Amino acid sequence: MSDSDTPFTVEMQVRDYECDLQGIVNNSVYFNYLEHARHQFLKTRNLDFAQLAAQQINLVLIRCEIDYKSSLRPGDVFTVSVEPERISRLKIGFRQRIHRKVDNQLMIDAFATVTSVNGKGRPFMPDCIEPLFQVE
Repeated sequence: MSDSDTPFTVEMQVRDYECDLQGIVNNSVYFNYLEHARHQFLKTRNLDFAQLAAQQINLVLIRCEIDYKSSLRPGDVFTVSVEPERISRLKIGFRQRIHRKVDNQLMIDAFATVTSVNGKGRPFMPDCIEPLFQVE
């Protein structure tokens, strides 16, 4: 795999308050991890989520499929990878995986489907999204 084929990754660490009574990360918290990584990925492509919203370009999650493979625990360091995929003219997807860093174990395999809506709530895909799919 060449550097251009390497997915974007963000490193994070589990915080105690993200865990439930079983001592594992609560399943809903993974959505936060995935969203944070997508936003960081966009920033590396000069797309700031807040600035897009100010321009009435609202990227919205319309579907998220998560396969839970194993559980993270307090203090675990992990990476979240992001790989964009074109789905259709109005939809883009993000293949995302969470790996525990110490042993590279796959914890989460997810696919998020996103679209963009304008200030009136009508779907459209702005030109600024196109660079997400260009090979660097």
